[in-house]
Amino acid sequence: MSSENIGANGNGDCLGWAATDESGILSPYKFSRRSLQNDDVSVKITHCGICYADVLFPRNKHGNAKYPMVPGHEIAGIVQEVGSNVHGFKVGDHVGIGTYVNSCRNCDYCGDGLEVFCEKGAVFTYNNVDEDGTITQGGFSSYIVAHQGYCFRIPDGYPLASAAPLLCAGITVYTPMMRHKMNQPGKSLGVIGLGGLGHLAVKFGKAFGLNVTVFSTSTSKKEEALTLLGADNFVVSSNLEQMTALAKSLDFIIDTASGDHPFDPYMSLLKTAGVLVLVGAPSEVKLSPLSLIGGMKSISGSATGGTKQTQEMLDFCAAHKIYPNIEIVPIQYVNEALERLIKRDVKYRFVIDVESSLK
Repeated sequence: MSSENIGANGNGDCLGWAATDESGILSPYKFSRRSLQNDDVSVKITHCGICYADVLFPRNKHGNAKYPMVPGHEIAGIVQEVGSNVHGFKVGDHVGIGTYVNSCRNCDYCGDGLEVFCEKGAVFTYNNVDEDGTITQGGFSSYIVAHQGYCFRIPDGYPLASAAPLLCAGITVYTPMMRHKMNQPGKSLGVIGLGGLGHLAVKFGKAFGLNVTVFSTSTSKKEEALTLLGADNFVVSSNLEQMTALAKSLDFIIDTASGDHPFDPYMSLLKTAGVLVLVGAPSEVKLSPLSLIGGMKSISGSATGGTKQTQEMLDFCAAHKIYPNIEIVPIQYVNEALERLIKRDVKYRFVIDVESSLK
């Protein structure tokens, strides 16, 4: 699709890169955002992280693709306009937008700041239907319009490029760490997988004062895990001797791996009443009931997070100087970046420099 194509819902004032079919290949696309409402914020996008969701949705792996589709839900930028009822943001503020841009704002979950679990369904940042009937389009684009309740203040001095991955990868691991009280200094944490989510789990764990062990399928990331990210221990998960040595030693495990893998070996590493939190998405979870019963252990799942905790996380990262390890790329490189992401050839998150490259 050429850059001259216009979205069906407007005059084409927004530039983006969109998928037009199940190949998932992105190309330039012009479309319109919905008009600014009283509670809305218009954000000039400077950077957008690339999440694995940006591989799956454009290729219709969930079976609900709406084309043309502009991906991207790790958005950082600068406020360029605000509605008349907006009081928390002003033009020039640095803000972020994550995986959803709306919810009912009336249910118990929305009232508790857990909008991602909205009873009527959160409106996702792209490939979803907003309350006005328009199809949401994501952050691989020049600007976005969103309700002020789903925008987050990026602390002064925190780089916008670094902030972008926090809006999905960061909050996805921060949320269960807080829910399960993994912020207790001296406790022990295992992190399975060292990609975009895993490397941030390590950084949060060290900031919380935890003893962090990284589990990987090979030794290729050992040096980075120990020296670059500051993990305390590195274990090759296929090494029976290394795994056995850690039996009943961990308070918590965060599992970020999306490839299929056994669970019983990891459950054996948990102390009594330990918890394994699943934030990756393997095709199935299989384990022996005795892995749970024998030590009063539990396995839990977690999605991204609510608005209150997202702002809390951004502030925490600024205060503790936690920055994702990123590779900044121009929008014209996005298809290559997606292919490299599939091959796990990134350390540890691609971020598109939208402001400089999208013209």
